[in-house]
Amino acid sequence: MLSALSMALVRPAAAGDVRADFDLEITPDIQAVLDAISADSLRGHLSFIASDMLAGRDTPSPGLDIAAEYIAAHFRRAGLEPAGDDGYFQTANWEMRLPAADDFRLVIRAGVRSITTPLDQASVQASETLEIGSARLFKVDYADADALAALTADEVGGKVVFTEAPDVRNVGRDQRREVFMAQRAFGRRMAELNVAMVLFVDRVNAAGTGFGRPALIDPENPFPRGGFRSGVPQITSHHPDVVALYDRSAPGDVDATVSASIGEAVGTPVKLRNVIGLLPGSDPALKDTYVLITGHYDHVGVRADLPAGEDNIFNGANDDGSGTVSVMELAAALSRLEPRPRRSIIFMCVFGEEKGLLGSRFYGRHPVFPIEKTVADVNLEQVGRTDSTEGPQIGNASLTGIDFSEVGEIFMLAGEKTDISVYKHERNSDAFFGRSDNQALADQGVPAHTICVAYEYPDYHGAGDHWDKVDYENMAAVNRMVALGILMIANADAEPRWNADNEKAARYIEAWRERRGIQTPEP
Repeated sequence: MLSALSMALVRPAAAGDVRADFDLEITPDIQAVLDAISADSLRGHLSFIASDMLAGRDTPSPGLDIAAEYIAAHFRRAGLEPAGDDGYFQTANWEMRLPAADDFRLVIRAGVRSITTPLDQASVQASETLEIGSARLFKVDYADADALAALTADEVGGKVVFTEAPDVRNVGRDQRREVFMAQRAFGRRMAELNVAMVLFVDRVNAAGTGFGRPALIDPENPFPRGGFRSGVPQITSHHPDVVALYDRSAPGDVDATVSASIGEAVGTPVKLRNVIGLLPGSDPALKDTYVLITGHYDHVGVRADLPAGEDNIFNGANDDGSGTVSVMELAAALSRLEPRPRRSIIFMCVFGEEKGLLGSRFYGRHPVFPIEKTVADVNLEQVGRTDSTEGPQIGNASLTGIDFSEVGEIFMLAGEKTDISVYKHERNSDAFFGRSDNQALADQGVPAHTICVAYEYPDYHGAGDHWDKVDYENMAAVNRMVALGILMIANADAEPRWNADNEKAARYIEAWRERRGIQTPEP
């Protein structure tokens, strides 16, 4: 049965409750903290974090490690307490794995002829070792949804499915998510049918990517990133003779067999790090409760497959260098406040968001501070550039899942006091909720949202996302709004509540109850 306090933390908020519970007077001391947030400071930090020297801060990479050290140095300068297992670093000891090139084989035998695809004409995605001695080839039309739905395991089980699909790299940016999701669905369907392997053909690119980059392995979740999560091996052949065989074959059984092998991957240890600093609270009753401020400091690194002379460093100034330096700037500003905020504030920059929220999910599984006492997470993502594809975004900011919890209303109130319009983007606010690190904390039951200025902008995930395209005056203004919103939460007796009237919040309310050992009330 829910206690009165538990019900209060998930009940629908009445009009005016948020203003009554979280409103905060901007005293001269608080105004001085807000004024300390500097556009020049943000520019200085970001010009380094997003410089070519850090080579796009891939996870893992030397550039990512340099960024982590830089963030930790500024947490130290702000006087934050180190909160990791290694100073300011929470370490994740993972592994990079890549099969040996000599152990790869892909041979198609059609009558008396054999077609061997060498590794440099193949692109391989597979979750583990592979050994197919001789399997029948079965052609399917990837684009024919009805034909795919009609397939049975009796037809294709144990066979190699032969097909052609759009390459994510060869479609427009606005189509990539749709293509990716279609491939995920196709992979799940192949797993249901128990196929031995999927063999794609590529008639556009003459060279393959081989085994690609090493797979990043989390020992707690050892399925490597890349390939179908269903575990169905996927190999793309770029060999023109394989393409010709595909073109002359009718859908269904092909008069050919496939043999393929991928050897066991060789692992190399790698250390990944979240950077965490603590500003201890001042209130004896509330200092053991926490407000979390997050941003991811990784990006996507360098692309080696671009033409010579083309910019191939993906600096990630806005995504999410802007969020990273904002966390740093907020740490420097809020640490100046005397007395300190009543609740403790955790400042954290996480690794591996671009590879699937890796660092924030790692923290969710290994929280440094109790999840049950973490009252909110405010995640900062793409807060620097104002040149949105929807038009200039000056003096405003959006929250993902803004009406999932009271956090949205708190920041709307903070926006009123700092001349920043905090609003719900009708298309993107809910859609983007699961696309940044707030999701990992929300899954643990913490009211968690991402603040964003421009959801979509030129150079998103492109090589042109440079630090000199950021609007630093606007970013500083948004940071002042964020600082005030954080102080509203950190100084209030009340905790932000999930919105029980919003069905999209139901799973997070259930997670909140589970973390606290609270039974769901009987209907």
